Amino acid sequence: MEQDIIKIRGGKKLSGEVTISSSKNAAVAILPAVVLASEIVKLYDVPHINDVHVLIQLLQELNIDVTTVNDALVIDPTSIKNIVLNSDNVSKLRASYYFMGALLGRFKYVKMLYPGGCNLGPRPIDLHLKGFEALGAKVNIDGGLIEIQADKLVGDEIYLDFASVGATINIMLAATFAEGRTTIRNAAKEPEIIDLSSMLNKMGAHIHGAGTSEITIDGVNRLKGCIHDIIPDRIEAGTYIIMAAAVGDGVTVKNVIPQHIEALLSKLEEMGVKMLIGSDNVRVLPSEKLKGVDVKTQTFPGFATDLQQPISSLLALAEGDSTITETIYLERFKHCPELVKMGANIELQEGKAIIHGVNKLNNAEVTATDLRCGAGLIIAALLAKGETTIHDAHHIFRGYDGIKEKLKKLGADVE
Repeated sequence: MEQDIIKIRGGKKLSGEVTISSSKNAAVAILPAVVLASEIVKLYDVPHINDVHVLIQLLQELNIDVTTVNDALVIDPTSIKNIVLNSDNVSKLRASYYFMGALLGRFKYVKMLYPGGCNLGPRPIDLHLKGFEALGAKVNIDGGLIEIQADKLVGDEIYLDFASVGATINIMLAATFAEGRTTIRNAAKEPEIIDLSSMLNKMGAHIHGAGTSEITIDGVNRLKGCIHDIIPDRIEAGTYIIMAAAVGDGVTVKNVIPQHIEALLSKLEEMGVKMLIGSDNVRVLPSEKLKGVDVKTQTFPGFATDLQQPISSLLALAEGDSTITETIYLERFKHCPELVKMGANIELQEGKAIIHGVNKLNNAEVTATDLRCGAGLIIAALLAKGETTIHDAHHIFRGYDGIKEKLKKLGADVE
């Protein structure tokens, strides 16, 4: 696969502007949600990433017409067929599981393969299934296929043991067509949930409280079409801001919602990164020696687990020691052995990485084990002298729209 290697010759300063694309995590929920519509949906600023391409193929497998007209993705679900989703596309990304909630909501029946995605340790979908069962569905898992069916879906009060983004969204999708009111307590608060809720409400859904820990969904009979702009990607924004802090000589990151990354911005300020924060952009100024900090990942609005790996590369060269405590995916440290190959000094404990700052990183051959690991390795490669080769780069293209072009525009030496 030609996309499988990225070579970066590091040690160059980056400068200029980079414009952030629309949110991967919002797009991968919004595309399956279109299954609920009875009319055409137009989506603007859909990111050009592999995960989106796979979801479009899954929509097409369901006999949904998807075309691009000017800057819009035009999706016509009027001829939808509820087939068994058992192609390789299901296992290519975790977000394929949103078809469970959407198809269950629309047809009261779904049968599909177990979802795939990055290997970040245990990521069970039991909360999703418990939510479906609370609405009246029966779940049967047999030989890697999940079958969920209901005579009818009836609203209920559902408490999530953990504020799971995936479970919150999946229950919202199924409950949109349930009879009566569904209340999700201890719901996740991520901005992507607000974006999905706002699109569904435009289509005629009755969803309240998205962005808080209690979401109510009053069931409706049908959803019409709509036009929707997807929010900017806070993880991509955070990645480029960290990159600018690492090797920037004055970089402006545009199309950002700073409130979505407050936890990251405050950590960078604590490290000594100088920034000018505007209403929709962040300018990162050249910073002197940065100092180590302690980071603990949490659900939104805490420090995003998806930015833990990118900031590790920056902390590798910070003065003193830093500790990263991972509370979402305890095994999300597969990037650390790769950083050690490049000269980083990292001790791993369960759910924790202790990073002792070093003076420099060296070029090496490294492997991206997952999407955000790949982003962290790109930052490390930009910091290192000489040419670093990153293998299995297809992970990176799953979530970063036009990353090669954006890096080159900033002055990186990348191929």
